[in-house]
Order: sequence, then C-alpha cells, then structure tokens
Amino acid sequence: MTAAWTLHPDRALPADPVTRPIAREIYTSVARLPIVSMHGHVPVEWFADNAPFVDPAQLLVVPDHYLLRMLVSQGETLPRLGVGSLDGSQPAESDPREIWRRFCAGWQHFRGTPTRFWMETALVEIFGVAERPSAATADALYDQIQAAIDLPDFRPRALLDRFNIEIIATTDHPWASLEHHAALAGAGLGSRVVPTLRPDAVLSIQSPTFAADVQRTGAAAGIDVTSYAAYLDALRAQRLRFKAAGGRATDHGPYLPDTTPLPDADAARLFDKGMRSSTDSAADRVTAGEAASFGAHMLFQTAAMAADDHLVMQIHPGVQRGHATAQTALFGSDHGYDIPVALEFTRALRPMLDAFGHHPGFRTIVFTIDEDVYSRELAPMAGVYPAMRVGAPWWFLDSPEAMRRFRESATESAGFSNMSGFVDDTRAFCSIPARHDLARRIDAGYLARLVAEHRLDLDEAVDTAADLAYRLPLAAYEAR
Repeated sequence: MTAAWTLHPDRALPADPVTRPIAREIYTSVARLPIVSMHGHVPVEWFADNAPFVDPAQLLVVPDHYLLRMLVSQGETLPRLGVGSLDGSQPAESDPREIWRRFCAGWQHFRGTPTRFWMETALVEIFGVAERPSAATADALYDQIQAAIDLPDFRPRALLDRFNIEIIATTDHPWASLEHHAALAGAGLGSRVVPTLRPDAVLSIQSPTFAADVQRTGAAAGIDVTSYAAYLDALRAQRLRFKAAGGRATDHGPYLPDTTPLPDADAARLFDKGMRSSTDSAADRVTAGEAASFGAHMLFQTAAMAADDHLVMQIHPGVQRGHATAQTALFGSDHGYDIPVALEFTRALRPMLDAFGHHPGFRTIVFTIDEDVYSRELAPMAGVYPAMRVGAPWWFLDSPEAMRRFRESATESAGFSNMSGFVDDTRAFCSIPARHDLARRIDAGYLARLVAEHRLDLDEAVDTAADLAYRLPLAAYEAR
C-alpha cells in the first residue's frame, strides 16, 4: 500500500544546509500573513452571487490557462477540456468528470512547473487529497472535491476567510455597471472585493469593436461620445465611478509600452477614424502604425488622468495575444496562446516619466515578461523615479527560478522598497493561497542567502519578508 500523499514543509526553500534553517525561520514569520491580491481576474460575480461552485472541472481546470496550455501541448484539445468554440461548431465537453479525468491523466506533464506546486498545494491543503492525480485516482478525487465544494464553507465568500485574503481586486470592463460591487458593498464587503478598470478595449482603435465599446463606455458614464473630447470625458468619468466603488488601480496590457503623446488634433483625427473603422471604406481602415501611435498617446493621457485621480496605473506590455490565429478565432482569448515578446522600456516610458515621474499624485507599476529588462531598464528607472515601482514576476515568470532571478537582477538597482509585492494574476481562485505561499518561500530563500553572506541581519530579513509579502502591496495600491 502506498503512503499518503503529503507535501514537504521545506518545499521550494534552499537545499543547502546553511541557508535552509535561516530561510525556514524567515518563511515561518510571514507564512500566515494576510493575502493582498491586487492584480487578479477572479470574476466578481462569484463573490456577489456566493453560489456553490458547480464541479471540480469548472473550478480547477477550465478557467486555468496554465493547465489548458500544457495539456493542449500534449495532444488534448480545448473542447475536450471544457472550452467550446465561439461559433458552436466544436462544443465543449459536457461531462465535467471526463474533463477532470483528462487533467488527472496528464498530471505527469506538470512536473517541474509552478503549476504543479500550485495544484498540489490546493489539492492537499484545501481539499485534503491524499493521492496524486492519475487516471486511476481521478474518479475518487473528483468525488472528494465535489463533496467539499458542496459544503457551505466552500462558498466564495467563506473562502475569502479561509484563504486569509484581506483584499482582492477584480478586473472589469470600462463600461461595467459595477452592480455586483455595489451588492458586495451592501453586504459589507465593498472594501474587501474592489474593482479594477481595464480600458484596453477602448484604447485600441484597430479593434473591430472599438466604436461599440466606446459608445457602451459613454453610456455607462452618461456621456454621448461624439468627439475625442467627449471620449476623454467619458474615460475620466468612468475612472471616478470605479474609484467611488472602491477601485484603486487601472490595468493596461498594450503590445508595446510606448508613451509618446500626439498633438491633440492628430489624436482627434485618429479617434474619429477609429470610430469609422467598422465601415467598408479602405480610407477608414486604421493601420497598425496609427493604432500604435494612438495607443501610446492614450497611455500618456491615462497617466495624466492618474495624476489627477490617483488611481495606480499598472502597465504590463509585451505579449503577442492570440499567437495561434485559427485557435483564437475559434475559441477566443485567454486559453494559453499568449506568448511573450522582447521589449524596450527606457525610451518608451520616458515621455510619461518626464511628465509625471515626480508628480506627487502619480503612481505606476510596470510589469514585464522579458527578464532582460529587469536589471537593464526597469530596476534603474524605479530606483530613481518616485512614481514608479517594479512589478513582481508575472505570468510566465511567477515560477521559482524566475522569481529568484528577479530578486537577484532587480534588487541591487531598485532596492526592495521600489517593488510592488507579489501579484497572483489569476482566474483560478483556489490557486491564490498557493501562489502567494510559493512567492513567500522564494523570497525567504533569497533573504536567507543575504543573511548567510552577512549582507543582512536576520531581523532585517524578517522585516523585509513582511514588506514583500504584505506591507509593500498595501502601500503600492494604497487608496488616495
């Protein structure tokens, strides 16, 4: 009979006998600190409705693009994993147990990945699973997890307490009614579940839905958007609505981080062209260059708005969205086909930082998936501009080795105080505690090495670990 599946208490801590005891002490000091989750994508409806989760597949597999992309790389298909095509030609698997079986049968493919750490932590520590996923154990695990999520103490609001989440931010369209956040405020959770404005859809004039999305945003703001000036007014109004609902930040995912502003007349001309771009006229079609120029201009304009209303401006560029053209057209975005590209920040951010880098009301957190720029560009800029912080390793980089490399490459130029703290950036709700736990373990290991090398005293390392895990994200996203 095989032994019950357990997790080693020192997992992800340094292996060498000198630093491991130090890392263990540092980690223990922060392991139970509250979670500050200010950059995530858990649907607000889950908390507003507070309904039971439907089944293990819909909770743990279908919304997690890390799981989907690995299994697809090994021969599975999105429909077999619960994601149907937009046109209905390839319907999603209707049996959640079959989706779960396919995930369990592919468990070995996650060896050596952060997904393995997140999932095993959730399975063992949240659901009490005692056997590894496999084709043989899939049904028993499914039944065990289903029994757990059917209980009242596994409802979304109850899990906020169980996971020790002090505050969590959702991500919301610029035209969002915010009715769910209003309902949460009425239930006393308005300062615990807060909205984040994601305006990308109304900043991209090349988007086929740009005009419709702008009009929806204007309608939400109570402004008839008939001009570029009215468009800016609508964005300002929506920002204030989000802030009144508890929002602390905006979230921007441009392809490139250019922040070069345009003359107002040129910006107005491009806006008008974007509003006409759904027509069949070749003269009204927006070119890639025009879209890039307008997007850069609007990043600058967003910074100007942020300096006035004090919402934190999160910028995370450098992703080729929908890399697989046919798959994205069939199934939509956010299913694993977003791939990093190389970036340049020093020249790209200079217009914005020249204008607002020392402005007392402006705050920006800049993320990247291009590791080369941490030590060369982002850390040096954050190390001198008071308005800028370096974002935590994000997306493909929130893994043990990449997080270690981040600390080694960015700390010496930026210092710990110019970092944002960890962000989990996930729709997979049950992975949030595991993601923060892994970051705390990696930080404990890095700090332990500084102690062992006599570059920090132990009390300083313990204090810094608390900064990274808790105090820095609170400060970076402080409501003003």
